[in-house]
Amino acid sequence: MKYKLFACIALFACSLCVFAQDDYIIGAEDVLAVNVWKEPELSIKELVVRPDGKISLPLVNDIQAGGLTPIQLQEQIAGKLKKFVESPNVTVTVLKVFSHTVSVVGAVGRPGPYVLGSPTTVLDILARAGGVTEFAKAKNIKILRNEDGKQVQYPFNYKNVIKGKDLEQNITLRNGDIILVP
Repeated sequence: MKYKLFACIALFACSLCVFAQDDYIIGAEDVLAVNVWKEPELSIKELVVRPDGKISLPLVNDIQAGGLTPIQLQEQIAGKLKKFVESPNVTVTVLKVFSHTVSVVGAVGRPGPYVLGSPTTVLDILARAGGVTEFAKAKNIKILRNEDGKQVQYPFNYKNVIKGKDLEQNITLRNGDIILVP
């Protein structure tokens, strides 16, 4: 029982520490916050990405958000705002994710597909899937991802990550990822 409690606490803490939005790809229906420093009239607290992948902002009108990372989008917005604002400092934050699903298969409590409602790490999704079972080969978990038309495998050692080791393995999941727990 103590091990499970420790694992849950470690899961939560690690997921907070490791998440970085710079590799997340924005998709349709995602909810963003756009902040332009010292320009509150240009900042928007909640902005839904349209089905065509675009967003509308004051002064810049429609801009493509889908398919970009938050950093790429903030650079594009800043570039368009330079016509109106001197040295615009733009921050884009993903508040909610509605465009992405992943599948968790194998030795977990509740295998199946999961909608990512916010940027989600491997530990986050394993927790949502009921955790790994006692017979799982927790050191040999794989994340399968399609990159440029090829399937790539990323290793994930659950036992190390919950101990605070190899935290770089706790990657942010992308649409279509498959988490395989042997």
